[in-house]
Amino acid sequence: MSESLAKTTQDDPFARLNPAQRAAVEHGRGDPAPGPLLVIAGAGSGKTNTLAHRVARLLADGADPYRILLLTFSRRAAQDMTRRAERIAAKVLGPDHPSVRAGLPWAGTFHAVGARILREQADRIGLSPAFTIHDREDSADLMNLVRHERGLSAKETRFPAKGTCLAIYSRAVNAESALEPVLADSFPWCAAFVEELKTLFAAYVDAKQAQNVLDYDDLLLYWARVMDAPEVAGEIAGQFDHVLVDEYQDTNRLQAAILRGLRPDGRGVTVVGDDAQSIYSFRAATVRNILDFPGQFDPPARVVTLEENYRSTQPILAASNAVIGLAAERFTKNLRSERVSAQRPLLVTVRDEADQARYVAERVLEAREAGVRLKSQAVLFRASHHSAPLEVELARRNIPFVKFGGLRFLEAAHVKDVLAVLRFAGNPADRVTGFRVLQLLPGVGPATAGRMLDAVADAASLREGLAGLRPPAAAAQDWPGLVELLTGLDADGLGWPAEIERVRAWYEPHLERRYDDAAMRAGDLLQLEQIAGSYPGRERFLTELTLDPPDATSAEAGPPLLDEDYLILSTIHSAKGQEWTNVYCLNVIDGCMPSDLATGRREEIEEERRLLYVAMTRARDSLHLVTPQRFYVAQQARGGDRSVFASRTRFIPAGLLGLFETRGWPAASDPRAASRPAMATVDIGARVRGMWGA
Repeated sequence: MSESLAKTTQDDPFARLNPAQRAAVEHGRGDPAPGPLLVIAGAGSGKTNTLAHRVARLLADGADPYRILLLTFSRRAAQDMTRRAERIAAKVLGPDHPSVRAGLPWAGTFHAVGARILREQADRIGLSPAFTIHDREDSADLMNLVRHERGLSAKETRFPAKGTCLAIYSRAVNAESALEPVLADSFPWCAAFVEELKTLFAAYVDAKQAQNVLDYDDLLLYWARVMDAPEVAGEIAGQFDHVLVDEYQDTNRLQAAILRGLRPDGRGVTVVGDDAQSIYSFRAATVRNILDFPGQFDPPARVVTLEENYRSTQPILAASNAVIGLAAERFTKNLRSERVSAQRPLLVTVRDEADQARYVAERVLEAREAGVRLKSQAVLFRASHHSAPLEVELARRNIPFVKFGGLRFLEAAHVKDVLAVLRFAGNPADRVTGFRVLQLLPGVGPATAGRMLDAVADAASLREGLAGLRPPAAAAQDWPGLVELLTGLDADGLGWPAEIERVRAWYEPHLERRYDDAAMRAGDLLQLEQIAGSYPGRERFLTELTLDPPDATSAEAGPPLLDEDYLILSTIHSAKGQEWTNVYCLNVIDGCMPSDLATGRREEIEEERRLLYVAMTRARDSLHLVTPQRFYVAQQARGGDRSVFASRTRFIPAGLLGLFETRGWPAASDPRAASRPAMATVDIGARVRGMWGA
């Protein structure tokens, strides 16, 4: 870089942006309420960098940071975006400028921002500001309690379990759909219980309101309904001049409704995303939000497309572009890269899953010997159980690995115990939380806990309700300590985070009594206490931790303690947003990709195509798509598991094969090939589809 160019780049933090990125960043500059903008950001095209620069541009041009709303899908993303925008703006305005020092007070996830707005507006919308937020497990427990009270657990025919009931409820809420189509599309085995489910869900809502709790879905539902009330919606919308949304392809109908409520005319709105990476319909996300966004406004939103890829080699992008190019509906874009390579993606045919596991293990070790660390390599798959044969092979070869997905921090029982005490002290009406807290004591079961909670509900205060209770003999020794703890957290003026320290100290003897691995779990509670210290108070801590918890506990299988390097195994859904030098994708065959459970409707098949595209675009230098000719499937009928012949995924038709290097493994010259009879490759799936003119 020349000296003059280096100085220009240093003086102008926007100089490194490519033309498309700059167009997005500079959109509407000089207009205090610019028209709506949609940034279609292809994989690896610098989406986060572009959005951060746009926020920084707004700040540098005088926008009030308190009037910028940035909505993301994780707290980490919001923090990362805020830090980047601050650094960029600081180069223009100086690090001590008030707009830089303020940060972005309204940056966060949809759910976290929704919780904050609902607390601020609680008195005006019929909520108590002290409402607590249930995580998924607590919500399922409350659903089960209501289910039992209504006699649905004692039906002669098998009624859906609590988790299924909650999933149905959540899908209907987030998709803003009537119950019948939700059951028909996603839960057909529950279609016979339409009326029972309707009455169950109505009772579930009543129970939440009576106990002053909201579940995860309520944070969006209540916010969306608030935006339907003009007298309140105008005040909320009036707080912001600019609304920016990241990963817009992952929004559901409720989130889109919230955005329209905030900005009906689209002025000041920027949404960033990629329709080709919309893969979360199982969470009620809909690709229609981003596809239909431009036409929702008059005049239509401006569309800026980022096509310059900074991640992958051109041959990988050529194959990825071709795969997604066959999509039925999409924003047209052609990813391109200056990273030239002669190596096309590999399309490898193997005999079965055992050979697939051996192939991947050998290539991983081969790459490691060539200088590619295990951490820089990833194995991706459509469903978690697809990696089982590979995990056995990796263990046999002493290749350490970490598999993404597992026990989330807040799903660990000991962590939930401590959080329940904090929640119950703040909201004694929360019956699910109260059940958990009271049953921490020896001798207190569900029936006793229920009678105790009834007494608390009838009392004027938590202190009065607890004081009038007579615990079982087995709990008599521990009862005074619990009463003192629950009534003293607020009354003693401890402050935060001393409150959680007191709860942890009270809980430690119960931890040792309840769990064999108490020492390991105690480490999680120390970590929880450390996390708590970064929050200003109990309410903020409980809200944000519930909405965006840490990923794992000390009990989850993670990086091997004696290995500094390890291979990454991940579902494609969990891999979105990540990148690795080498990527190996398992089971690129019909029945797995697309999944045989997702071929009922065109929309489902199109999402499966996007899943393959996401997997392919995670690779920087080397991409291996593996297609076993024989695949084992589990059968519930008599006869157990069986193997079936498999054909290459329909998403790579014969016309695209020239973009791949196709090979069989083991090669004919390999002694392993001679030890087993050769198997012909027959695309049975294509023949069957041909019967129906497909």
